[in-house]
Amino acid sequence: MIPTIPFKHAALALLLLGPLLPGCATHTPPAARADAQALTPAAVLATMERVADWQLAHPSAHATTHWTQGVGDAGFMALANLSGTRVYRDAMVAMGERNGWQLGPRAYHADDHVVGQTYAELYLQLRDPAMLAPLRARFDAILAEPHDGTLEFTAPGNQDRWSWCDALFMGPPAWARLAAATGDARYLDHAIAAWWRTSDYLYDKDEHLYYRDSNYFARREANGRKVFWARGNGWVMAGLARTLQYIPADHPARARFEQQFRAMAAKVLALQQNDGLWRASLLDPGSYPARETSGTALFAYALAWGINQGLLDRAAFEPGVRRAWSALVASVQPDGKLTHVQPIGQAPTGFADDATEVYGVGAFLLAGSEVFRMAVLERAAPRPVGVTNPGDFYRADETVELALGPDASQAPLAVMEADTSRLLPTQRIGDTLLFQANFAPREQRRFLLLPASALPALAPPDVKVHARYVPERYDDFAWESDRIAHRTYGPAILHVPNEHVGSGVDVWLKRVRRPVVDTWYKRGEYHSDHGEGLDNYSVGTGRGCGGTEVYRDGKAYPSSVYAGWKVIADGPLRAVFELRYDAWSAGGRRVAETKRISIDAGANFSRVESRYTSDQAGALPVAVGIAQRKGDGRLVRDTSASWMSYWEPESAPNGHTACAVIVPGQATRAAVDGGDALLVGAAPPGQPFVHYLGAGWSKGGDFPDAQAWEAHVRNVAQRLAVPLRVTDQE
Repeated sequence: MIPTIPFKHAALALLLLGPLLPGCATHTPPAARADAQALTPAAVLATMERVADWQLAHPSAHATTHWTQGVGDAGFMALANLSGTRVYRDAMVAMGERNGWQLGPRAYHADDHVVGQTYAELYLQLRDPAMLAPLRARFDAILAEPHDGTLEFTAPGNQDRWSWCDALFMGPPAWARLAAATGDARYLDHAIAAWWRTSDYLYDKDEHLYYRDSNYFARREANGRKVFWARGNGWVMAGLARTLQYIPADHPARARFEQQFRAMAAKVLALQQNDGLWRASLLDPGSYPARETSGTALFAYALAWGINQGLLDRAAFEPGVRRAWSALVASVQPDGKLTHVQPIGQAPTGFADDATEVYGVGAFLLAGSEVFRMAVLERAAPRPVGVTNPGDFYRADETVELALGPDASQAPLAVMEADTSRLLPTQRIGDTLLFQANFAPREQRRFLLLPASALPALAPPDVKVHARYVPERYDDFAWESDRIAHRTYGPAILHVPNEHVGSGVDVWLKRVRRPVVDTWYKRGEYHSDHGEGLDNYSVGTGRGCGGTEVYRDGKAYPSSVYAGWKVIADGPLRAVFELRYDAWSAGGRRVAETKRISIDAGANFSRVESRYTSDQAGALPVAVGIAQRKGDGRLVRDTSASWMSYWEPESAPNGHTACAVIVPGQATRAAVDGGDALLVGAAPPGQPFVHYLGAGWSKGGDFPDAQAWEAHVRNVAQRLAVPLRVTDQE
């Protein structure tokens, strides 16, 4: 829905063709080339899926909100973001639904928050408010009543704080993800402040390692060295990586996190054993000679992530990651069981060779996700794309548009988030590639554009938009996103007795985050809410929600119903179509109109580009209208920003319908025509008259009151006024 500043064609052509041009190959260190044949994206993904499939077939006995399961879930989401099948994400959705999206029972305990990482990641993809509500309620309660105090591990209530190093994996990434999902910086601020309280207490600045908790300050291993547990420090390293994924590049706290990450990474690499593993005791590996995969997987994940981010020197660190991955793969049995996982504990200890746990599988899958990216980037030579939010406001589900140029290859392309390795859904319309992302205020993010052929498979995208001609219902034309649906009337309705005839825009209200238009038309009944939403909006012969009309000398001249249609694109991220309106008389002036309408995934607003022809010169005064109702509705106009919002009176038991229109870049004026509130602008014949129409619902999960809806309208208007900046970061 939101336009962005596109690439220069020549720059993007180089970006796409770079891998094929002389001098553009990616440098591969000698150590990496030595085993390049063994480390392929297909091989890494196949091993990840084999391990995940074994775990799904052998579920853990722990409660599904237990920290062990939450770590496993984090790994499953990392795999789901890369796999060509939806099996693993579906498993996570099913888990969340079984849990009712609840966290563990202890309100302040970080272990009972870790499952929230998966809930937030699912929400970022599927945007179902139910996925986030309990997590947000829990964290809001903590912010309202923080349990501060000593971090001494034996003190009463000590685990209401992050008093043990494992908590830095369990807690901060969940808080950071909630900040990314909501745009509420308080959650990230809390994670950062609490992280450094724990670090100042448990981090040994001489050894660049974390004590497990205060009980270990004075303890020593058999060789006299300090006790630093491998998996405990693995939790910290992985927690650093997963928290840094959601700290914006220009955040004032980021440099300190990166400094600690680099210092710990150098120490950890120096402690890796010759077989590629880390032993349970980092400074006394001889006392615990058993192979151990959970700590190794956490270290491999963090180090590979650091290499892929450019935080760690590839030549120095990649050989260690490759050795670690080879050792981890060697610990996978033919049936997919991951072995040599140290059982639940607080310190180094011995254990059986065939021991496994779901958190070990989660760590393995996290490691695999970054090793997979390492293998892909080694072969694909992608080019980074920088996208900047120049505004001081949050942008959710923003559509990024990359102009590929008319000479670009038609070969499929893929987009990977540079921060997380997630492969994003894309859509190509002509020479433009679309994908979506979220942006904090002033945030710059990086994305990696690469040929789809470099990947073993791409999962089918979620289809979140749809537009179609509906001949089975009087030639309606209907369109929808995962948030809202609309329709307008077609020629056949002109021949139906006692039917309303007009070019206004209808609103269908939705509870669910999936297309419903086909289902509702097939059912033939959509005026009652069967759990998905309903159509209880009355268009009549007026403008409905965002219809247009010529408005001359205080009088309205609307068109009749549309006369022709054409679908240009139908998802998964954007639907685009045209409607043609035959000429009509607008106060003695003949006028015809073609509307190109588009709607994007995640959007409550549709973009409408009207082009008029006329038998007379001069700009047409065109009004965009909203039908008003009897009763206590709330109409807000901001003509300086060229938007208007209307919160309808309650229609019990179906709540409130909201509508808004935006006419960006226009000097508009307010008017009223009968029951319609209008914004009036000027449309020169043959030139685009661009406006936006949007709707929401008090029972849809996003807009509980008029203030929430109006805040959304303002945000959309801001996004239109300050588009994203897209640059080639070669």
